[in-house]
Amino acid sequence: MSVDSDVRAAAAALVDAFGGHRTQEYFASFSADATFLFHNQPGLLTSRAEYERLWREWESEGFRVLACRSLEPSVQVLDDDHAVFTHRVRTSVAGSPDAEQAEQAERETMVFRRSAEGQWLVVHEHLSIDPESE
Repeated sequence: MSVDSDVRAAAAALVDAFGGHRTQEYFASFSADATFLFHNQPGLLTSRAEYERLWREWESEGFRVLACRSLEPSVQVLDDDHAVFTHRVRTSVAGSPDAEQAEQAERETMVFRRSAEGQWLVVHEHLSIDPESE
């Protein structure tokens, strides 16, 4: 397979795990040293562990991912071991057990790096509001 198709497959698996709220599988898609920049957070999260702690806080408040779909995926291959994946993403979430479902319209950039074992892992994720929501 090519870098492009490998990264697309890794991104699709990540989106599928996220959309199914399969937390362990989702976080396994990130390198331990990954960084995260989210529009709903005041600053940069500097590790996967920091993001996992934040995720558990959200879950304790009733957060749950109900579905996620990727639109207009694109891969920019940098070299044999690095690539940038971008897409528009639509995520259905519940904020608390008694809250109504809401859909978030966002754009996402993920930088992938091939690990020594050959697995494509995200080393940086940047999430922003999509001004062109459907």
